[in-house]
Amino acid sequence: MQLTNLKIGHRLALGFCLVLLMPVLLSVLGITRVNQINDSLTTIGDVNSVKQRYAINFRGSVHDRAIALRDVVLEAELATVDKQVSLINKLADDYQHSAAPLDEIYAKPGAVDAAEQQALADIKRIESLAMPLSAKVVSLRREGTTDQALALLLGEVRPLYVQWLAAINVLIDMEEAKNKAESATARSVGSGFGLLMVLSSALVVALGAFIAWLITRSVTQPVQTALQVALQVAQGDLTGDIKTDRRDELGDLLRALGQMKASLMGTVTQVRQATDSIGTASAEIASGNQDLSSRTEQAASSLEQTAASMEELTATVRQSADAARQANQLAASASEIAVRGGQVVGQVVTTMEEINHSSKKISDIIGVIDGIAFQTNILALNAAVEAARAGEQGRGFAVVAAEVRSLAQRSAEAAKEIKGLIGASVDRVEAGTRLVADAGQTMSEIVGSVRRVSDIIGEITAASGEQSDGIGQVNVAVTQLDQMTQQNAALVEESAAAAESLQEQAARLAQVVQIFRIDGAASAAPAALDRRPAPRAAKSAALASRPVTAAVAKSPRVATGPSPAARPAKAPVAAGAEGDWESF
Repeated sequence: MQLTNLKIGHRLALGFCLVLLMPVLLSVLGITRVNQINDSLTTIGDVNSVKQRYAINFRGSVHDRAIALRDVVLEAELATVDKQVSLINKLADDYQHSAAPLDEIYAKPGAVDAAEQQALADIKRIESLAMPLSAKVVSLRREGTTDQALALLLGEVRPLYVQWLAAINVLIDMEEAKNKAESATARSVGSGFGLLMVLSSALVVALGAFIAWLITRSVTQPVQTALQVALQVAQGDLTGDIKTDRRDELGDLLRALGQMKASLMGTVTQVRQATDSIGTASAEIASGNQDLSSRTEQAASSLEQTAASMEELTATVRQSADAARQANQLAASASEIAVRGGQVVGQVVTTMEEINHSSKKISDIIGVIDGIAFQTNILALNAAVEAARAGEQGRGFAVVAAEVRSLAQRSAEAAKEIKGLIGASVDRVEAGTRLVADAGQTMSEIVGSVRRVSDIIGEITAASGEQSDGIGQVNVAVTQLDQMTQQNAALVEESAAAAESLQEQAARLAQVVQIFRIDGAASAAPAALDRRPAPRAAKSAALASRPVTAAVAKSPRVATGPSPAARPAKAPVAAGAEGDWESF
């Protein structure tokens, strides 16, 4: 794997990891050496020195007990003997206080070697022989046999104590030798570790410097190449290719610069071609704008005439609308009169119905009177029959009954005549009521017809008003169209001037592009840019000063189509097509 194929971040991370890994390795190595020295010092301080200290305690106890035992034999007074015996017992206890932890150390697996085990075994063996004899010496002295005690002390006890001390010294010397060996090992490790640290540090510095040089070289070389490419582009030199096999960010940068040069080369080429096209098109636009200006003037004149005609039509429509409004007012008045007549006829119909109802009630009353006369006649007849039966006594009553009967008959005849007259009157009232009802219905129809005529005239009036408003809006639109046409004519003149300015800008642009070199050749100025149309006389001042026809005082309707400024631009017209401008 090549270093140039790695990303810069990965490359830097790898370099820093290597540089950081070296101190870590040095630290691990140092920790290992320090642990070795620490183990040696721990062995010296916590193991060998402890065993040596217990052995030295053994030696002191045995030595002091030997002296005390000698004093026991040599002292003459028993009190002094007892004092020395107490000292011997205390020294024996001190011996045991050191023997117990030493036995615990020796009991641990791997804590001591075979030589130490043998030395401690010799010490214990001699101890087991010396202790009973020492007690016997003390016992003989207390019994008063000093000579025997002295003989036993010098003959048997003293050699055992000498051997006991010699065995203890062997253990002490053995632990001392081990301490010296551990100290020599620690010093050797320490001196070797110092030299190793110096060599390792020098190696780390050298390797770090090499990695830094390698990474710096892999970064700076492509940066220099990219800088040279940027300087060439800044000087307008777009020739040459940029090739690289790198797969890192700098390789991506060089490839991006190559794409930038290629894109810029294509852009410059297109700009060269576009400047020629712009020069030609601007000349054609200037020529076409002059033709468009003349046609716009003609359109403006036609629109002025159209605006005058629309004003005359507006006046005519207004007169028609005024006449329709007057007819509408007359129709409304007639409709009101017809309505009032219909109301009066309705009242007459109501009165005739009341008269008819009253006549019917009178007829009923006459019928009642006729019935009363009929019953009175019957009663008078009955009274005459009864008077005839009574003879002379009922004659006067018969005369009265005859008169009452005569009156009843006349009343009945009068009631019949009145009833006939009332019936004829009721018939005539009913006929009049039907005629009045027919007249009311006819009047209602007349009122409905007048209302419909009034509504039709109102619709005509409204339509005339809307036509007047519409014509007014058309007049306003024509006036605005006339204004826009005149403005368009002025804009056409300005557009022609702008086209000439555009042609000049295209020429300057071609001169600017000449600094770029493409395929080893400098850019040549397009020949077409020298073809400029001759300036024409401006007519915008005359068009702008033309008076505008007064508009009708009506707000124009909102246009539903897009405004001329919002419409998309048409494709450019080919040069030389003079007939194409006629489509305006």
